[in-house]
Amino acid sequence: MPPLSILSSPTPSAASSRLSDGSRHSDSHSVAYSRNRSIQDFEIERPSKQSNGGSKRPPVRRMQSDFSAENSLRVSISRMIAAKARPFTASGHIPLDPSALVLFFRSKGGITHSLDFPIDVDYDTPPALDVLVAACRPHTTAGINVYPDRSSDSLFYPPNLPLTATLEVANHPILEAVRNTLFPNLQVGHYLVAVRDRLEIVLNGCRMSAQPRTLRNDGRAATVCVTLPVHHCGGALVVRNADGIEERFFGVGGKPDEVEWTAFTAECEYEVETVTQGCRMSISFAVHLKTYGPSVDPLITPSDRFLDLLSPVLSLSRGRKVAFYLTQDYNVNPAESLAESLVPHLKGSDSLLYHALKAYKLAPELHWAAGGYIWPIDRTVECGNETNDSPTSAAGLMSFASALPFSSPSRRSVLTRPMSYYGDPEEDEAELTRIQTDIMRQRVEESGAVPLSEAEIFVLSDWAPGPMSKEKVYFVSNGELEKLVVNVLLVTYVP
Repeated sequence: MPPLSILSSPTPSAASSRLSDGSRHSDSHSVAYSRNRSIQDFEIERPSKQSNGGSKRPPVRRMQSDFSAENSLRVSISRMIAAKARPFTASGHIPLDPSALVLFFRSKGGITHSLDFPIDVDYDTPPALDVLVAACRPHTTAGINVYPDRSSDSLFYPPNLPLTATLEVANHPILEAVRNTLFPNLQVGHYLVAVRDRLEIVLNGCRMSAQPRTLRNDGRAATVCVTLPVHHCGGALVVRNADGIEERFFGVGGKPDEVEWTAFTAECEYEVETVTQGCRMSISFAVHLKTYGPSVDPLITPSDRFLDLLSPVLSLSRGRKVAFYLTQDYNVNPAESLAESLVPHLKGSDSLLYHALKAYKLAPELHWAAGGYIWPIDRTVECGNETNDSPTSAAGLMSFASALPFSSPSRRSVLTRPMSYYGDPEEDEAELTRIQTDIMRQRVEESGAVPLSEAEIFVLSDWAPGPMSKEKVYFVSNGELEKLVVNVLLVTYVP
């Protein structure tokens, strides 16, 4: 008898009943159990029971305040889940010694200056800071014809003047945090690159008006703002997404032991509230999304020696389609994925060969291949389902066994598959293997594969076969789960 499921209903002896006064009682032999209220119960309708006598206890009504509190809780949960599902900002701190942070810039007169940190303008204003402020220009709001006012508007360092800082985003795991938070579904082969955008300064009593996303039309995926360790009060950073949802970052006021950063997606606009004391300085970085594959430039460049070794191979293969077997394993299911989807995941010698062909301006493609057959670039490997009239099914094997002599050991081997010590079953086993191979060939052809000879593809290999990529496709044959080994071919046409 199979064990009872944990979802089965309790026995009548274990189920508690409700009395007319609302209390419960249970059988002495029943086992008490508790139900998790976080799991939704089944909704069951039962006929109402008539009591013989006695006064029925009136039901307890919930207070209106209970419903209001529960409704408020559900609204708060919905808002929290919606914000968690679509984050558009990320922030953090960089543990950095401020004395190691230096800003180099060139003034309008062509003189190079250096600015050391941390800075407290209320205590002492470095002369280089005054030169930097004098070289900056005020922000302007796009679409509004107003004259900028240096006394109330924020400033930015002109992009045509040289600016260098010892702070590099690539030296800290900021991009990794941005990727995990804002781009969690980024596949392997896609990476983020940060390019310094501009230096922005908000003086005491000034504010930065909203900077719309139309001002940043350089194809960036996100923006990272790093607040430099300059003491200030106020100046909260306000980030607003396309739906009008705002997030405010008040920061730590430029504490010398921490450098804070804030990242937001390209669809957002940002502004800085009025600075009430000190000076707020920040450097923004444009985050771009880079990738590689069949339609973009290669990520790596093979060595000249390898290209020289590949050159005669391609010269002797002009006018033909040539193919190479990949050698690495990628642990994918060819029945669910296209072979071309492996391009961002190529590694080792496979990546080297792929990019070498790209360096010769060829168009390499990845195809699934097995048993001398090759699948089109837009087809997966499908072995089909076994039917009753298939020779590899139980009915087919019975039909094949009936054609053999009754005393044949192979007949008993087909029916019961015991180990036989009588006769020589090699002939019958070879016939069965041939039938199974024909059925597999039929399945492969039905899935869209064609022979390599019909596709006019010439496979290039060494004298001795080397390692090849081996991916598995599961299928059912003779009631058993078997695996078809599938290879990956790198095919290209050499003009």
